[in-house]
Amino acid sequence: MSHREQYIWRRGIYLCQICYELTRYFHPSELYGLTSQIRRAAASVPANIAEGYGRVSSKEYVRYLQIALGSLRELDTHLVIFEKVGLATHQQISPVIQEVDEVTRLIVSTINKLQSE
Repeated sequence: MSHREQYIWRRGIYLCQICYELTRYFHPSELYGLTSQIRRAAASVPANIAEGYGRVSSKEYVRYLQIALGSLRELDTHLVIFEKVGLATHQQISPVIQEVDEVTRLIVSTINKLQSE
């Protein structure tokens, strides 16, 4: 099975897509600030899932999933900051944060399953 067939990877790609859509219309002055940080953190999630999946052992895969979790927490923090400083509304940020929470749940579940085997 390819990493592209993994449900968590596809959800990570979707998360990245909605982050790019969200940041597309942010003020240009933020392009190299929080917008860039949001995009990089979002892209890191499916990239780490894919890289870990390609590793030899479950232990290595779990490590990359843990790195993806770190990127999700970073992304969540950037989104909260965007809202708190008035660069985006709660209505704009809320669906993305919900997806962050869902991908987090999926990754934690996968880690727990792999560690119990």
